[in-house]
Amino acid sequence: MHVTSSAPAPFPPRPPAAFATAGMAGFPKDSTMSVSAQPRLRAPDDGGDDLSKLRVVPARHPWRWVGIVAVLVLLAQFVNGLATNPGWDWPTFARYFTAESILRAVGLTLELTAYGTAIGFALGIVLALMRLSHSRFLSGVSWAYIWAFRSIPLIVQLLFWFNISYLYQELDFGIPFGPSFFGIDTKDLISPMGAAVLGLGLHQAAYAAEIVRSGIISVDHGQLEAAAALGIPKSRQLRRIILPQAMRSILPNAANEVISLFKGTSIVSVVAIGELFYQVQVIYGRNARVVALLMVATVWYIVLTTLLSIVQHYVEKHYAKGATRDKGGWKWAR
Repeated sequence: MHVTSSAPAPFPPRPPAAFATAGMAGFPKDSTMSVSAQPRLRAPDDGGDDLSKLRVVPARHPWRWVGIVAVLVLLAQFVNGLATNPGWDWPTFARYFTAESILRAVGLTLELTAYGTAIGFALGIVLALMRLSHSRFLSGVSWAYIWAFRSIPLIVQLLFWFNISYLYQELDFGIPFGPSFFGIDTKDLISPMGAAVLGLGLHQAAYAAEIVRSGIISVDHGQLEAAAALGIPKSRQLRRIILPQAMRSILPNAANEVISLFKGTSIVSVVAIGELFYQVQVIYGRNARVVALLMVATVWYIVLTTLLSIVQHYVEKHYAKGATRDKGGWKWAR
């Protein structure tokens, strides 16, 4: 039996999603338009877009060549002046460059640098850890030390330690504000060499503390959280996790500070220490060959600074292992 329904006819079915009638857009009704998201590729013109026929022209840098020429001209003039100007007095330079007194002074300069670096960074690491401590007392003591020794000029500190016997003739040991058990004469306690080492080391410690602290806080805090989650003791966290990663940030500044200390040892001449610059002053005070003797000191400083820079290069490269996948990209490792 056929049953007819009085309900209205349903709406006509919608066209597929990928095709729609285009009659409403002014196109013929029997035409369709694609609305697919993928664009159609256009065939290249006959030889019009052939990239193989394009000429590759390198970038030109005319001002770079101008700068290179200017630098080379200035360098040539400087070298010519060194070779032809008799005022440099190269025979005197050659006679004193490897003199026994100069070599002893170079050795003393290296000795002062080694002592100052060892004392400065050993105390600086302690001060840095104190500064990062949760104890306000330790942090305050460290901050006060760094503030004081960075504020007072190095030459004032050296003269203070050298003349400490003027303020305190005897150093007593005993009960504070009470009787003393024994005392030491300060005139015999601190020699000129001791004053120089003490002044350089304590002064260096203030700067080393900030260098070490900046390296430690540069390490991602997630490293500490991961180490704590694994139950690693704090001392081992510092030795095996924090410091090896912090060394990449510490080394450039630390090496720069050591080089500055090496050249800064010339200031200990105020306490009559026979380091390199003091010895040069003594010699040109006798023969009046100022320029030649100053060049002796300058070349020695350049040679030793270059050696320290080479050592810095390889130490930085060692601690940057694994920082990047590119073997030559360690310079840019953070």
